[in-house]
Amino acid sequence: MSATLTVTHKAIGAEVRRSPYDIVLDGERVGSVAMNATFETAVEPGRHTLQVRSGRNSSRTTTFDAADGETVAFRCTGKSFLPVFLLSFVVPSLALRLRRQ
Repeated sequence: MSATLTVTHKAIGAEVRRSPYDIVLDGERVGSVAMNATFETAVEPGRHTLQVRSGRNSSRTTTFDAADGETVAFRCTGKSFLPVFLLSFVVPSLALRLRRQ
């Protein structure tokens, strides 16, 4: 059996970084998610790493455990407070946020 990973690209209000985000699971690109859409894929049970990327911008790498039959859900956004937004031009890994739901 397997687990399910879902990644939703959604922001409340205006978002500057609206382009589709590439989904990188365990170091390999597995798909992309557009604004206001959800990406879903099957994953093997166990420990995995997840990151979203858009050009040079990215989120920090997140580690998660998936159990057999479990659905693991994340939400990603490019929206951030102004100081973090400005800092993301120097540190691209601050540009996108990935949060487990």
